Amino acid sequence: MMKKYLLASLILVVFPVLTGIISSSSAADVPRMSKEELRGMLGNPALVVIDVRTEKEWRKSDKKISGATWEDADEWELWTAKYPKDKTIVLYCS
Repeated sequence: MMKKYLLASLILVVFPVLTGIISSSSAADVPRMSKEELRGMLGNPALVVIDVRTEKEWRKSDKKISGATWEDADEWELWTAKYPKDKTIVLYCS
């Protein structure tokens, strides 16, 4: 089961922002979603949740979002291509 505090800093990112297509966006321009909004979307096949905490934080945590995949935020250029552009991408970082 998800813990409330795990979802506190979710960032909803439309794929073009994630891939740098809209590189002039600042952090303030990125849409955010509440934990309640995400909870209502979990299980939707159009949703991809990516945990981008540091590997150390991710490994030591026993609190993970169900269905989320871990990716190294510093290596985003290597993994963004594997996610479909027609999906809603949610990045979790604490």
